Amino acid sequence: MLLSLRNWFVADKRTGRVRIEDGRLVPPAALGLKEGQYVRITGSTFNDGLHAWPYDGLTDEEFVGTVWALAIPQAVVDLADEIAAWQTEHAKELDSPYASESFGGYSYTRVGGDGSPITWRQQFKARLDPWRKL
Repeated sequence: MLLSLRNWFVADKRTGRVRIEDGRLVPPAALGLKEGQYVRITGSTFNDGLHAWPYDGLTDEEFVGTVWALAIPQAVVDLADEIAAWQTEHAKELDSPYASESFGGYSYTRVGGDGSPITWRQQFKARLDPWRKL
């Protein structure tokens, strides 16, 4: 979702040698991370992505990359949870190759105004737009 918004809510970042030891990120100097804060790791072979601090499921490695301390508003985190729930609830329709079908008293249609299938981006567009960076 953050990639779609083009907004990572960056509070701080450090680029250089990064170490993952015993499954945990060794935070770069002066990157004051708080419990529950999200961090983004880039430049890693095994651990690129978004993680909550402190996360202990990483693969040990040392690499040159960037660790981003993020300040994601709780409203955005809540919206991401709501989107995940919507995707779970509509998984059958989203995975179906059909935009609509009808049989035995059952029918559904999943198309937007232009006739294309509805996606989570379209479904939540109005609520995502205030956080979007162009």
